[in-house]
Amino acid sequence: MEIVYVYVKKRSEFGKQCNFSDRQAELNIDIMPNPELAEQFVERNPVDTGIQCSISMSEHEIMEHCIKQNNAIDIYEEYFNDEEAVEVTEEDPSAKTINVFRDPQEIKRAATHLSWHPDGNRKLAVAYSCLDFQRAPVGMSSDSYIWDLENPNKPELALKPSSPLVTLEFNPKDSHVLLGGCYNGQIACWDTRKGSLVAELSTIEFSHRDPVYGTIWLQSKTGTECFSASTDGQVMWWDTRKMSEPTEVVILDITKKEQLENALGAISLEFESTLPTKFMVGTEQGIVISCNRKAKTSAEKIVCTFPGHHGPIYALQRNPFYPKNFLTVGDWTARIWSEDSRESSIMWTKYHMAYLTDAAWSPVRPAVFFTTKMDGTLDIWDFMFEQCDPTLSLKVCDEALFCLRVQDNGCLIACGSQLGTTTLLEVSPGLSTLQRNEKNVASSMFERETRREKILEARHREMRLKEKGKAEGRDEEQTNEELAVDLEALVSKAEEEFFDIIFAELKKKEADAIKLTPVPQQPSPEEDQAVEEGEEAAGEEGDEEVEEDLA
Repeated sequence: MEIVYVYVKKRSEFGKQCNFSDRQAELNIDIMPNPELAEQFVERNPVDTGIQCSISMSEHEIMEHCIKQNNAIDIYEEYFNDEEAVEVTEEDPSAKTINVFRDPQEIKRAATHLSWHPDGNRKLAVAYSCLDFQRAPVGMSSDSYIWDLENPNKPELALKPSSPLVTLEFNPKDSHVLLGGCYNGQIACWDTRKGSLVAELSTIEFSHRDPVYGTIWLQSKTGTECFSASTDGQVMWWDTRKMSEPTEVVILDITKKEQLENALGAISLEFESTLPTKFMVGTEQGIVISCNRKAKTSAEKIVCTFPGHHGPIYALQRNPFYPKNFLTVGDWTARIWSEDSRESSIMWTKYHMAYLTDAAWSPVRPAVFFTTKMDGTLDIWDFMFEQCDPTLSLKVCDEALFCLRVQDNGCLIACGSQLGTTTLLEVSPGLSTLQRNEKNVASSMFERETRREKILEARHREMRLKEKGKAEGRDEEQTNEELAVDLEALVSKAEEEFFDIIFAELKKKEADAIKLTPVPQQPSPEEDQAVEEGEEAAGEEGDEEVEEDLA
Protein backbone atom coordinates (compact mmCIF):
# COMPACT_ATOMS: atom_id res chain seq x y z
CA MET A 1 0.00 0.00 0.00
CA GLU A 2 1.45 3.37 -1.04
CA ILE A 3 1.26 6.13 1.58
CA VAL A 4 1.28 9.73 0.30
CA TYR A 5 1.49 12.85 2.44
CA VAL A 6 1.13 16.35 0.96
CA TYR A 7 3.04 19.17 2.63
CA VAL A 8 1.14 22.52 2.33
CA LYS A 9 2.71 26.00 2.61
CA LYS A 10 1.01 29.37 2.22
CA ARG A 11 1.95 31.55 -0.76
CA SER A 12 2.65 34.49 1.56
CA GLU A 13 5.47 32.57 3.25
CA PHE A 14 7.52 32.47 0.02
CA GLY A 15 8.14 36.26 0.05
CA LYS A 16 7.45 38.87 -2.63
CA GLN A 17 6.87 37.52 -6.09
CA CYS A 18 9.62 38.29 -8.60
CA ASN A 19 8.55 39.90 -11.91
CA PHE A 20 11.07 39.64 -14.74
CA SER A 21 10.95 41.53 -18.06
CA ASP A 22 13.15 42.01 -21.13
CA ARG A 23 14.43 45.65 -21.32
CA GLN A 24 17.62 47.62 -21.94
CA ALA A 25 20.05 48.52 -19.15
CA GLU A 26 19.69 52.01 -17.68
CA LEU A 27 22.40 54.19 -16.09
CA ASN A 28 20.96 55.77 -12.97
CA ILE A 29 24.05 57.70 -11.70
CA ASP A 30 27.68 58.20 -12.73
CA ILE A 31 30.23 59.54 -10.22
CA MET A 32 33.53 60.74 -11.68
CA PRO A 33 36.78 60.24 -9.69
CA ASN A 34 37.99 63.22 -7.59
CA PRO A 35 41.79 63.26 -6.90
CA GLU A 36 41.38 65.84 -4.09
CA LEU A 37 39.49 63.31 -1.95
CA ALA A 38 42.56 61.00 -1.91
CA GLU A 39 44.45 63.60 0.21
CA GLN A 40 42.02 62.98 3.11
CA PHE A 41 43.16 59.33 3.50
CA VAL A 42 46.43 57.87 4.92
CA GLU A 43 47.85 54.72 3.39
CA ARG A 44 48.40 51.75 5.80
CA ASN A 45 51.33 49.53 5.03
CA PRO A 46 51.48 46.70 6.04
CA VAL A 47 47.86 45.72 6.48
CA ASP A 48 46.71 42.63 8.55
CA THR A 49 43.66 40.97 7.05
CA GLY A 50 41.80 37.86 8.26
CA ILE A 51 41.21 35.24 5.57
CA GLN A 52 38.75 32.34 5.84
CA CYS A 53 39.05 28.97 4.14
CA SER A 54 35.55 29.29 2.75
CA ILE A 55 33.90 32.03 0.77
CA SER A 56 31.68 34.55 2.51
CA MET A 57 27.98 33.87 2.21
CA SER A 58 24.93 35.83 3.07
CA GLU A 59 22.17 34.62 5.39
CA HIS A 60 19.51 32.50 3.76
CA GLU A 61 16.52 30.46 4.90
CA ILE A 62 18.21 27.18 3.92
CA MET A 63 21.37 28.08 5.82
CA GLU A 64 19.30 28.92 8.89
CA HIS A 65 17.67 25.46 8.68
CA CYS A 66 21.09 23.76 8.63
CA ILE A 67 22.26 25.78 11.62
CA LYS A 68 19.21 24.72 13.59
CA GLN A 69 19.95 21.10 12.70
CA ASN A 70 23.51 21.42 13.98
CA ASN A 71 22.29 22.95 17.21
CA ALA A 72 19.92 20.02 17.72
CA ILE A 73 22.70 17.40 17.39
CA ASP A 74 25.51 16.94 19.91
CA ILE A 75 28.52 16.83 17.61
CA TYR A 76 30.78 16.00 20.58
CA GLU A 77 28.80 12.90 21.61
CA GLU A 78 30.87 9.76 22.29
CA TYR A 79 29.33 6.97 20.25
CA PHE A 80 31.90 4.27 21.05
CA ASN A 81 32.70 4.43 24.73
CA ASP A 82 35.40 2.12 26.03
CA GLU A 83 33.67 -0.18 28.52
CA GLU A 84 36.91 -0.84 30.35
CA ALA A 85 37.39 2.87 30.99
CA VAL A 86 34.27 3.22 33.15
CA GLU A 87 35.22 4.50 36.58
CA VAL A 88 34.20 2.65 39.71
CA THR A 89 31.29 4.37 41.38
CA GLU A 90 31.68 5.18 45.06
CA GLU A 91 28.00 5.59 45.89
CA ASP A 92 26.33 3.19 48.29
CA PRO A 93 24.28 0.45 46.60
CA SER A 94 20.55 1.01 46.85
CA ALA A 95 17.21 0.08 45.28
CA LYS A 96 13.73 1.56 45.24
CA THR A 97 10.26 0.23 44.47
CA ILE A 98 8.82 1.47 41.16
CA ASN A 99 5.50 -0.37 40.94
CA VAL A 100 3.48 -3.21 42.42
CA PHE A 101 1.24 -5.52 40.36
CA ARG A 102 -1.29 -7.53 42.38
CA ASP A 103 -3.25 -10.60 41.35
CA PRO A 104 -6.74 -9.27 40.46
CA GLN A 105 -8.44 -12.54 41.49
CA GLU A 106 -10.11 -12.87 44.89
CA ILE A 107 -8.45 -16.24 45.58
CA LYS A 108 -4.77 -15.35 45.52
CA ARG A 109 -2.25 -17.56 43.75
CA ALA A 110 1.54 -17.57 43.73
CA ALA A 111 3.44 -15.77 40.98
CA THR A 112 5.56 -18.69 39.74
CA HIS A 113 7.34 -17.24 36.70
CA LEU A 114 8.13 -13.87 35.08
CA SER A 115 9.10 -12.89 31.55
CA TRP A 116 10.10 -9.48 30.16
CA HIS A 117 8.76 -8.25 26.82
CA PRO A 118 11.65 -8.55 24.29
CA ASP A 119 10.95 -5.20 22.58
CA GLY A 120 11.59 -2.32 24.95
CA ASN A 121 10.90 -4.29 28.14
CA ARG A 122 7.81 -2.19 28.82
CA LYS A 123 5.60 -5.22 29.52
CA LEU A 124 5.82 -8.10 31.94
CA ALA A 125 4.18 -11.51 31.65
CA VAL A 126 3.39 -13.23 34.97
CA ALA A 127 2.37 -16.88 35.40
CA TYR A 128 0.07 -17.62 38.36
CA SER A 129 -0.61 -21.05 39.87
CA CYS A 130 -0.89 -22.95 43.14
CA LEU A 131 2.00 -25.42 43.45
CA ASP A 132 0.66 -27.18 46.57
CA PHE A 133 -0.21 -30.70 45.46
CA GLN A 134 -3.99 -31.23 45.38
CA ARG A 135 -4.53 -28.20 47.66
CA ALA A 136 -5.87 -25.74 45.12
CA PRO A 137 -8.98 -23.97 46.52
CA VAL A 138 -12.32 -24.51 44.83
CA GLY A 139 -13.07 -21.80 42.30
CA MET A 140 -9.45 -20.72 41.86
CA SER A 141 -8.84 -19.03 38.51
CA SER A 142 -6.29 -20.41 36.05
CA ASP A 143 -5.68 -17.08 34.26
CA SER A 144 -2.27 -15.49 33.87
CA TYR A 145 -1.65 -11.90 32.82
CA ILE A 146 0.48 -9.51 30.78
CA TRP A 147 1.07 -6.21 32.59
CA ASP A 148 2.00 -2.80 31.26
CA LEU A 149 4.62 -1.25 33.56
CA GLU A 150 2.86 2.11 33.41
CA ASN A 151 -0.54 0.72 34.45
CA PRO A 152 -0.44 -1.44 37.60
CA ASN A 153 -4.19 -1.19 38.21
CA LYS A 154 -5.37 -3.47 35.43
CA PRO A 155 -3.57 -6.12 33.33
CA GLU A 156 -3.24 -5.44 29.64
CA LEU A 157 -4.24 -8.97 28.61
CA ALA A 158 -5.46 -12.11 30.37
CA LEU A 159 -4.20 -15.50 29.15
CA LYS A 160 -6.71 -18.31 29.64
CA PRO A 161 -5.10 -21.78 29.71
CA SER A 162 -6.83 -25.08 30.33
CA SER A 163 -4.64 -25.59 33.42
CA PRO A 164 -2.80 -23.00 35.57
CA LEU A 165 0.54 -21.90 34.15
CA VAL A 166 3.78 -22.69 35.99
CA THR A 167 6.05 -21.02 33.40
CA LEU A 168 5.49 -18.35 30.75
CA GLU A 169 7.99 -17.03 28.20
CA PHE A 170 7.88 -14.38 25.45
CA ASN A 171 9.26 -15.43 22.08
CA PRO A 172 12.44 -13.35 21.54
CA LYS A 173 11.85 -13.26 17.75
CA ASP A 174 8.10 -12.55 17.82
CA SER A 175 6.94 -10.55 20.83
CA HIS A 176 3.28 -11.40 20.11
CA VAL A 177 3.87 -15.12 20.80
CA LEU A 178 4.17 -16.63 24.28
CA LEU A 179 4.98 -20.16 25.43
CA GLY A 180 3.51 -21.59 28.63
CA GLY A 181 4.04 -24.74 30.66
CA CYS A 182 0.86 -25.94 32.42
CA TYR A 183 0.38 -27.59 35.77
CA ASN A 184 -1.14 -30.66 34.09
CA GLY A 185 1.95 -31.14 31.87
CA GLN A 186 0.67 -29.61 28.63
CA ILE A 187 2.50 -27.03 26.54
CA ALA A 188 0.42 -24.03 25.41
CA CYS A 189 1.14 -21.26 22.92
CA TRP A 190 -0.55 -17.84 22.62
CA ASP A 191 -0.65 -15.16 19.95
CA THR A 192 -1.69 -11.87 21.58
CA ARG A 193 -3.03 -10.63 18.23
CA LYS A 194 -5.66 -13.40 18.38
CA GLY A 195 -6.82 -12.71 21.93
CA SER A 196 -6.74 -14.50 25.27
CA LEU A 197 -7.47 -18.05 24.14
CA VAL A 198 -4.78 -20.65 23.49
CA ALA A 199 -3.57 -20.70 19.88
CA GLU A 200 -1.73 -24.06 20.04
CA LEU A 201 -1.88 -26.80 22.70
CA SER A 202 -0.06 -30.10 23.01
CA THR A 203 -2.12 -33.26 23.27
CA ILE A 204 -2.41 -34.66 26.77
CA GLU A 205 -1.29 -38.15 25.65
CA PHE A 206 2.13 -36.94 24.42
CA SER A 207 2.72 -34.21 27.03
CA HIS A 208 4.47 -34.31 30.38
CA ARG A 209 2.94 -36.24 33.25
CA ASP A 210 3.85 -33.65 35.90
CA PRO A 211 3.88 -29.83 36.06
CA VAL A 212 6.16 -28.16 33.52
CA TYR A 213 8.75 -26.20 35.52
CA GLY A 214 10.90 -25.07 32.60
CA THR A 215 10.19 -23.79 29.07
CA ILE A 216 12.78 -22.12 26.82
CA TRP A 217 12.68 -20.85 23.25
CA LEU A 218 15.50 -22.04 20.98
CA GLN A 219 17.48 -19.70 18.70
CA SER A 220 16.24 -21.29 15.48
CA LYS A 221 15.75 -19.80 12.02
CA THR A 222 11.98 -20.28 12.16
CA GLY A 223 11.61 -18.98 15.72
CA THR A 224 9.07 -21.71 16.44
CA GLU A 225 11.25 -24.31 18.20
CA CYS A 226 11.31 -24.69 21.99
CA PHE A 227 11.82 -27.30 24.70
CA SER A 228 10.42 -28.05 28.13
CA ALA A 229 11.29 -29.95 31.30
CA SER A 230 9.14 -31.46 34.03
CA THR A 231 9.40 -33.36 37.28
CA ASP A 232 8.32 -36.49 35.38
CA GLY A 233 11.99 -36.83 34.38
CA GLN A 234 11.63 -35.90 30.71
CA VAL A 235 12.92 -33.10 28.49
CA MET A 236 10.86 -32.58 25.34
CA TRP A 237 11.48 -30.55 22.17
CA TRP A 238 8.56 -28.94 20.36
CA ASP A 239 7.73 -27.05 17.20
CA THR A 240 4.81 -24.67 17.76
CA ARG A 241 3.66 -25.18 14.18
CA LYS A 242 2.85 -28.80 15.07
CA MET A 243 2.09 -29.35 18.75
CA SER A 244 0.47 -32.79 18.45
CA GLU A 245 3.61 -34.51 19.76
CA PRO A 246 7.21 -33.60 20.67
CA THR A 247 9.94 -33.80 18.05
CA GLU A 248 12.41 -35.32 20.52
CA VAL A 249 12.44 -36.69 24.09
CA VAL A 250 15.33 -37.18 26.55
CA ILE A 251 14.86 -39.23 29.73
CA LEU A 252 16.94 -37.90 32.64
CA ASP A 253 18.24 -41.29 33.80
CA ILE A 254 21.84 -40.73 34.96
CA THR A 255 22.44 -44.50 34.88
CA LYS A 256 21.99 -44.16 31.09
CA LYS A 257 19.51 -47.04 30.93
CA GLU A 258 16.72 -44.74 29.68
CA GLN A 259 14.23 -46.00 32.25
CA LEU A 260 11.59 -43.46 33.18
CA GLU A 261 11.13 -44.92 36.68
CA ASN A 262 14.80 -44.12 37.42
CA ALA A 263 14.70 -40.62 35.91
CA LEU A 264 15.39 -37.54 38.05
CA GLY A 265 12.67 -34.90 38.17
CA ALA A 266 13.60 -31.63 36.42
CA ILE A 267 12.67 -28.47 38.28
CA SER A 268 14.89 -25.89 36.50
CA LEU A 269 16.21 -25.61 32.96
CA GLU A 270 19.10 -23.71 31.37
CA PHE A 271 20.06 -23.05 27.74
CA GLU A 272 22.69 -20.68 26.37
CA SER A 273 22.31 -19.65 22.72
CA THR A 274 26.11 -19.47 22.30
CA LEU A 275 26.25 -23.19 23.14
CA PRO A 276 23.44 -24.49 20.92
CA THR A 277 24.13 -28.19 21.45
CA LYS A 278 24.30 -28.04 25.26
CA PHE A 279 21.64 -27.65 27.90
CA MET A 280 21.54 -28.17 31.67
CA VAL A 281 18.84 -29.41 34.03
CA GLY A 282 18.47 -28.86 37.77
CA THR A 283 16.69 -31.75 39.47
CA GLU A 284 14.58 -32.34 42.56
CA GLN A 285 17.34 -34.55 43.94
CA GLY A 286 19.86 -31.67 44.05
CA ILE A 287 21.91 -32.87 41.05
CA VAL A 288 22.74 -30.76 37.99
CA ILE A 289 22.74 -32.74 34.75
CA SER A 290 24.73 -31.50 31.77
CA CYS A 291 23.42 -32.80 28.44
CA ASN A 292 24.44 -32.75 24.79
CA ARG A 293 21.49 -32.74 22.43
CA LYS A 294 23.51 -33.73 19.35
CA ALA A 295 24.84 -37.01 20.79
CA LYS A 296 24.40 -40.10 18.65
CA THR A 297 22.36 -42.11 21.16
CA SER A 298 19.93 -41.08 23.90
CA ALA A 299 22.20 -42.54 26.58
CA GLU A 300 25.16 -40.44 25.40
CA LYS A 301 23.10 -37.25 25.62
CA ILE A 302 23.71 -37.17 29.39
CA VAL A 303 27.31 -35.98 29.54
CA CYS A 304 28.02 -35.49 33.24
CA THR A 305 26.48 -34.56 36.60
CA PHE A 306 27.31 -32.07 39.34
CA PRO A 307 26.39 -32.96 42.98
CA GLY A 308 24.71 -29.64 43.66
CA HIS A 309 22.52 -29.23 46.77
CA HIS A 310 20.71 -31.04 49.56
CA GLY A 311 17.32 -30.30 48.01
CA PRO A 312 15.67 -29.24 44.74
CA ILE A 313 17.61 -26.86 42.51
CA TYR A 314 15.15 -24.01 41.95
CA ALA A 315 17.46 -21.84 39.82
CA LEU A 316 20.13 -22.65 37.24
CA GLN A 317 21.75 -20.06 34.97
CA ARG A 318 25.05 -19.64 33.14
CA ASN A 319 27.05 -16.46 33.56
CA PRO A 320 26.26 -14.29 30.50
CA PHE A 321 29.92 -13.26 30.19
CA TYR A 322 31.57 -16.60 31.09
CA PRO A 323 29.20 -19.45 30.08
CA LYS A 324 31.59 -22.04 31.52
CA ASN A 325 30.56 -20.84 34.99
CA PHE A 326 26.97 -21.24 36.16
CA LEU A 327 24.89 -20.35 39.21
CA THR A 328 22.58 -22.66 41.15
CA VAL A 329 20.20 -22.15 44.07
CA GLY A 330 18.90 -24.86 46.35
CA ASP A 331 18.40 -25.53 50.07
CA TRP A 332 19.92 -22.58 51.97
CA THR A 333 22.78 -21.57 49.67
CA ALA A 334 23.65 -20.21 46.24
CA ARG A 335 26.63 -21.80 44.49
CA ILE A 336 28.84 -20.92 41.52
CA TRP A 337 30.23 -23.82 39.48
CA SER A 338 32.78 -24.38 36.75
CA GLU A 339 32.43 -27.04 34.09
CA ASP A 340 36.11 -27.90 34.66
CA SER A 341 35.46 -28.86 38.31
CA ARG A 342 32.70 -31.44 38.66
CA GLU A 343 33.06 -32.65 42.23
CA SER A 344 32.27 -29.40 44.06
CA SER A 345 31.36 -25.76 43.47
CA ILE A 346 34.11 -23.14 43.26
CA MET A 347 32.25 -20.45 45.25
CA TRP A 348 29.21 -20.47 47.52
CA THR A 349 27.30 -18.27 49.93
CA LYS A 350 26.84 -18.97 53.60
CA TYR A 351 23.89 -21.04 54.79
CA HIS A 352 20.95 -18.69 55.34
CA MET A 353 18.19 -19.06 57.90
CA ALA A 354 15.53 -18.89 55.16
CA TYR A 355 15.20 -21.16 52.14
CA LEU A 356 16.43 -19.74 48.80
CA THR A 357 13.88 -19.86 45.97
CA ASP A 358 15.39 -18.23 42.85
CA ALA A 359 18.49 -16.51 41.50
CA ALA A 360 19.70 -14.69 38.38
CA TRP A 361 22.92 -13.12 37.07
CA SER A 362 23.08 -9.46 36.19
CA PRO A 363 23.06 -9.13 32.38
CA VAL A 364 25.51 -6.18 32.48
CA ARG A 365 27.90 -7.03 35.34
CA PRO A 366 29.66 -10.44 35.49
CA ALA A 367 30.30 -10.17 39.25
CA VAL A 368 26.71 -9.42 40.35
CA PHE A 369 23.82 -11.82 40.92
CA PHE A 370 20.46 -11.70 42.74
CA THR A 371 18.72 -14.21 45.04
CA THR A 372 15.27 -14.40 46.64
CA LYS A 373 14.32 -16.11 49.90
CA MET A 374 11.27 -17.49 51.67
CA ASP A 375 11.29 -14.63 54.19
CA GLY A 376 10.50 -12.08 51.43
CA THR A 377 14.07 -10.79 51.10
CA LEU A 378 15.93 -9.91 47.91
CA ASP A 379 19.74 -10.17 48.22
CA ILE A 380 22.10 -8.50 45.76
CA TRP A 381 25.61 -10.01 45.67
CA ASP A 382 28.66 -8.25 44.26
CA PHE A 383 31.64 -10.54 44.91
CA MET A 384 33.97 -8.00 43.34
CA PHE A 385 33.78 -6.13 46.68
CA GLU A 386 32.21 -8.58 49.14
CA GLN A 387 32.16 -12.38 49.08
CA CYS A 388 30.82 -13.35 52.52
CA ASP A 389 27.69 -11.19 52.72
CA PRO A 390 25.30 -9.61 50.20
CA THR A 391 26.10 -6.08 49.09
CA LEU A 392 22.45 -5.10 49.54
CA SER A 393 19.58 -6.91 51.26
CA LEU A 394 15.99 -5.67 50.77
CA LYS A 395 12.81 -6.72 52.54
CA VAL A 396 10.44 -6.70 49.57
CA CYS A 397 7.31 -8.13 51.24
CA ASP A 398 6.16 -10.12 54.26
CA GLU A 399 5.33 -13.32 52.35
CA ALA A 400 7.76 -15.62 50.53
CA LEU A 401 9.32 -14.57 47.22
CA PHE A 402 9.04 -17.33 44.63
CA CYS A 403 10.65 -15.93 41.47
CA LEU A 404 12.64 -13.03 40.05
CA ARG A 405 13.65 -11.75 36.61
CA VAL A 406 16.19 -9.05 35.70
CA GLN A 407 15.63 -6.65 32.81
CA ASP A 408 18.13 -6.74 29.93
CA ASN A 409 19.71 -3.41 30.93
CA GLY A 410 20.20 -4.59 34.53
CA CYS A 411 18.31 -1.64 36.05
CA LEU A 412 14.92 -3.18 36.82
CA ILE A 413 14.19 -6.34 38.82
CA ALA A 414 10.77 -7.99 39.07
CA CYS A 415 10.02 -10.25 42.06
CA GLY A 416 6.95 -12.49 42.36
CA SER A 417 5.57 -13.49 45.77
CA GLN A 418 3.49 -16.31 47.24
CA LEU A 419 0.33 -14.15 47.27
CA GLY A 420 0.63 -13.17 43.59
CA THR A 421 2.20 -9.75 44.16
CA THR A 422 4.85 -8.73 41.63
CA THR A 423 7.14 -5.95 42.86
CA LEU A 424 9.19 -3.90 40.40
CA LEU A 425 12.45 -2.47 41.80
CA GLU A 426 15.09 -0.19 40.31
CA VAL A 427 18.70 -0.60 41.47
CA SER A 428 21.27 2.17 41.74
CA PRO A 429 23.58 2.90 38.76
CA GLY A 430 26.55 1.33 40.55
CA LEU A 431 24.83 -2.07 40.43
CA SER A 432 23.80 -1.75 36.79
CA THR A 433 26.96 -0.22 35.27
CA LEU A 434 30.01 -2.23 34.27
CA GLN A 435 32.88 -1.30 36.57
CA ARG A 436 36.46 -0.63 35.53
CA ASN A 437 38.40 -3.84 34.86
CA GLU A 438 35.49 -5.91 36.21
CA LYS A 439 35.60 -8.52 33.45
CA ASN A 440 39.27 -9.28 34.08
CA VAL A 441 38.80 -9.40 37.84
CA ALA A 442 35.82 -11.76 37.59
CA SER A 443 37.60 -14.00 35.10
CA SER A 444 40.71 -14.18 37.30
CA MET A 445 38.61 -15.01 40.34
CA PHE A 446 36.76 -17.81 38.53
CA GLU A 447 40.02 -19.30 37.22
CA ARG A 448 41.77 -19.07 40.58
CA GLU A 449 38.94 -20.77 42.45
CA THR A 450 38.71 -23.45 39.76
CA ARG A 451 42.42 -24.26 40.16
CA ARG A 452 42.01 -24.39 43.92
CA GLU A 453 39.13 -26.84 43.65
CA LYS A 454 41.12 -29.02 41.26
CA ILE A 455 43.95 -29.24 43.79
CA LEU A 456 41.52 -30.15 46.55
CA GLU A 457 39.85 -32.74 44.33
CA ALA A 458 43.23 -34.31 43.58
CA ARG A 459 44.00 -34.40 47.30
CA HIS A 460 40.67 -36.07 48.04
CA ARG A 461 41.26 -38.65 45.33
CA GLU A 462 44.68 -39.33 46.82
CA MET A 463 43.22 -39.90 50.27
CA ARG A 464 40.49 -42.19 48.93
CA LEU A 465 42.94 -44.27 46.94
CA LYS A 466 45.26 -44.43 49.92
CA GLU A 467 42.48 -45.86 52.04
CA LYS A 468 41.65 -48.27 49.26
CA GLY A 469 45.31 -49.31 49.06
CA LYS A 470 45.41 -49.94 52.80
CA ALA A 471 42.29 -52.05 52.56
CA GLU A 472 43.90 -54.14 49.82
CA GLY A 473 47.11 -54.58 51.86
CA ARG A 474 49.32 -52.54 49.58
CA ASP A 475 52.43 -50.76 50.78
CA GLU A 476 51.59 -47.23 51.99
CA GLU A 477 54.78 -45.58 50.78
CA GLN A 478 54.39 -47.03 47.30
CA THR A 479 50.80 -45.84 47.19
CA ASN A 480 51.87 -42.30 48.19
CA GLU A 481 54.51 -42.17 45.47
CA GLU A 482 52.05 -43.28 42.80
CA LEU A 483 49.30 -40.89 43.82
CA ALA A 484 51.30 -37.75 44.68
CA VAL A 485 52.37 -37.13 41.05
CA ASP A 486 49.06 -35.59 40.02
CA LEU A 487 48.90 -33.35 43.08
CA GLU A 488 52.50 -32.10 42.66
CA ALA A 489 51.88 -31.30 39.01
CA LEU A 490 48.80 -29.23 39.84
CA VAL A 491 50.56 -27.40 42.69
CA SER A 492 53.62 -26.60 40.58
CA LYS A 493 51.42 -25.35 37.73
CA ALA A 494 49.46 -23.11 40.11
CA GLU A 495 52.69 -21.72 41.61
CA GLU A 496 54.13 -21.06 38.16
CA GLU A 497 51.02 -19.17 37.03
CA PHE A 498 50.98 -17.20 40.29
CA PHE A 499 54.59 -16.04 39.99
CA ASP A 500 54.13 -15.23 36.29
CA ILE A 501 51.37 -12.82 37.27
CA ILE A 502 53.53 -11.28 40.04
CA PHE A 503 56.56 -10.79 37.75
CA ALA A 504 54.38 -9.31 35.03
CA GLU A 505 52.99 -6.74 37.49
CA LEU A 506 56.52 -5.90 38.72
CA LYS A 507 57.76 -5.36 35.16
CA LYS A 508 54.76 -3.16 34.44
CA LYS A 509 55.49 -1.03 37.54
CA GLU A 510 59.17 -0.72 36.55
CA ALA A 511 58.19 0.37 33.06
CA ASP A 512 55.80 2.98 34.48
CA ALA A 513 58.53 4.23 36.84
CA ILE A 514 61.00 4.60 33.95
CA LYS A 515 58.45 6.62 32.01
CA LEU A 516 57.94 8.98 34.96
CA THR A 517 61.72 9.45 35.72
CA PRO A 518 62.98 12.84 34.30
CA VAL A 519 65.71 12.55 31.66
CA PRO A 520 68.94 14.44 32.72
CA GLN A 521 69.91 17.31 30.45
CA GLN A 522 73.16 17.08 28.47
CA PRO A 523 75.76 19.71 29.55
CA SER A 524 76.82 22.33 27.04
CA PRO A 525 80.39 22.37 25.58
CA GLU A 526 81.27 25.38 27.78
CA GLU A 527 80.18 23.49 30.89
CA ASP A 528 82.21 20.42 29.85
CA GLN A 529 85.34 22.58 29.39
CA ALA A 530 84.83 24.24 32.81
CA VAL A 531 84.48 20.82 34.49
CA GLU A 532 87.68 19.55 32.81
CA GLU A 533 89.66 22.64 33.90
CA GLY A 534 88.38 22.22 37.47
CA GLU A 535 89.46 18.56 37.52
CA GLU A 536 92.97 19.46 36.21
CA ALA A 537 93.38 22.17 38.85
CA ALA A 538 92.28 19.77 41.58
CA GLY A 539 94.81 17.20 40.28
CA GLU A 540 97.70 19.72 40.39
CA GLU A 541 96.83 20.76 43.96
CA GLY A 542 96.80 17.09 44.97
CA ASP A 543 100.26 16.58 43.44
CA GLU A 544 101.66 19.57 45.37
CA GLU A 545 100.28 18.24 48.66
CA VAL A 546 101.90 14.84 48.05
CA GLU A 547 105.29 16.46 47.34
CA GLU A 548 105.08 18.48 50.58
CA ASP A 549 104.33 15.33 52.58
CA LEU A 550 107.28 13.53 51.05
CA ALA A 551 109.55 16.51 51.86
